[in-house]
Amino acid sequence: MEFLTAKVVYIALFILIIHCIETLAYAVRLSGARVKMIATALSLFNMMVVVSRLANTFQQPFTGGLVDTAPKENTAAFVEQQFRVIIGASSAGTVAGIILLPTFVAIFSRAIVHLSEQGGSIPVLVKKGITFEYIRRGLKHIHLPNITYLKEIKLKDIPIRLFLVNMIVTAVYTIGVLSALYAAILVPERGASAIMASGLINGIATILLTVFVDPKISVLADKVVNSKGSYTKLKAMSILMITSRFFGTLLAQLLFIPGAQYIAWMSQFFI
Repeated sequence: MEFLTAKVVYIALFILIIHCIETLAYAVRLSGARVKMIATALSLFNMMVVVSRLANTFQQPFTGGLVDTAPKENTAAFVEQQFRVIIGASSAGTVAGIILLPTFVAIFSRAIVHLSEQGGSIPVLVKKGITFEYIRRGLKHIHLPNITYLKEIKLKDIPIRLFLVNMIVTAVYTIGVLSALYAAILVPERGASAIMASGLINGIATILLTVFVDPKISVLADKVVNSKGSYTKLKAMSILMITSRFFGTLLAQLLFIPGAQYIAWMSQFFI
């Protein structure tokens, strides 16, 4: 397993944390609906999403370094193995987020209340949150997901189209940078054009998430706050979207090479 270098492990851990944060972002809406402060919750949600998606962009130069240091012989196969480990880390990060979801719903509920009390100052909230006293309190809220979460999901309530859209967009978002870098190996004469496509791909994926997925959950959260909807239904919908994210990271493994080949083909039109 020569491809599993220390640098690959570090990048994989970084990706794991990014996808864990993005998964836990769903907990913020649940917490906001729980404490009836959805507007304040969205401020915290937006911060988490911006940080995680910006961090996903930061991976490009580090991941690109794997291509630069790959052996000259059989480069494509070597880099493919490394990139598949990184994609696998996104699945592991999503699973970690699912496991931590109940814990962070409780923690974020208190964080939202404190954010309101602090006048909306996130720096003050973060400063207070990393103190020993608040960390000690947070540890008391740790608990694993309960099977009753799944019992609350009814087959007839599953939005198939939304589930599939979220899964596909997550897959594209997961491999955007990696497929572009791999495309540069397939067509080295057009490598720069192929790599630049990653920003466009991730940008489109982010827009699709913002337009088609995020508003649906927000509307449900608003209904809960206004006593027109069920918190149980909101929780079930959030779990479904998180599950969809997980399947999206698995789908990314299948789309990785075809995506790279498509970018390699498209790069000829950028010249």
